[in-house]
Amino acid sequence: MIEPIVAGPRPQAADPLWAKAQALESAFLSEMLGHAGVGQTRESFGGGAGEAQFSSFLREKQAEALVRAGGIGLSQSIFEALKRHEAQK
Repeated sequence: MIEPIVAGPRPQAADPLWAKAQALESAFLSEMLGHAGVGQTRESFGGGAGEAQFSSFLREKQAEALVRAGGIGLSQSIFEALKRHEAQK
């Protein structure tokens, strides 16, 4: 099992700000996985255009799994910033 990088209490899953923060971290990680070459079509024995089209879905699911496992701590930072911003209103 993958342990979370950021230790400490997690916000409640019911909090809409936490869900938005996780979605943003997931989108960020998906982009980073793409730039790292995850899911790129191989030169030989590749799946063709279909593989290239659907590889983004695989990266999105991998990024979501990373976030569920604790991510890189970006969700926590975003959540705390959103909470501070909300408290200032």
